[in-house]
Amino acid sequence: MKSRTIILLALLLGGAALIVVSSRHGTSPKEVAVGLPAPAFSAVDSRNGRLLTPADLRDKVVLVNFWASWCQPCKDEMPSLDALYKEMMQNDSFVMVTLLYKDSPSDALAYLKALGFSFPVFDDKDSIAARDFGVTGVPETYLIDKKGILKQRVIGGADWNSPEAKSLITALLKE
Repeated sequence: MKSRTIILLALLLGGAALIVVSSRHGTSPKEVAVGLPAPAFSAVDSRNGRLLTPADLRDKVVLVNFWASWCQPCKDEMPSLDALYKEMMQNDSFVMVTLLYKDSPSDALAYLKALGFSFPVFDDKDSIAARDFGVTGVPETYLIDKKGILKQRVIGGADWNSPEAKSLITALLKE
């Protein structure tokens, strides 16, 4: 009887601890939807260690892409992301932010270097931005307008160098 009481007490304490830890870390996802403000986030540039802050993205069209070097659909869309980046890198009103998702910066940078890709890579340490955006897997991409409103969410790979993608980005830049 005494051992049964101890086991029951241990289970109750464990459950209470789990509830406290979950509520402190905010494990419930935030609502992220087209037409609503995009989550504010910070990330570290994997190449130079510079911190990207929400202030760096203010009044800019932002393409946020979550990816990983182990992800084949991510690898498939990399050439189009790189082509878009090279075309848009001189436009001060456009920012491309590619965030690593459950991947090491050294693996990702080695992959990009081997293929000659030049777009910026940011580390989403502890997957905070992924959680705030409600990322379900990779690749996943978000287009945000100059007012910080989410305009498009693309789950899965896409051709970011296509006329349709460029047309959407151009329209957002003109707003």
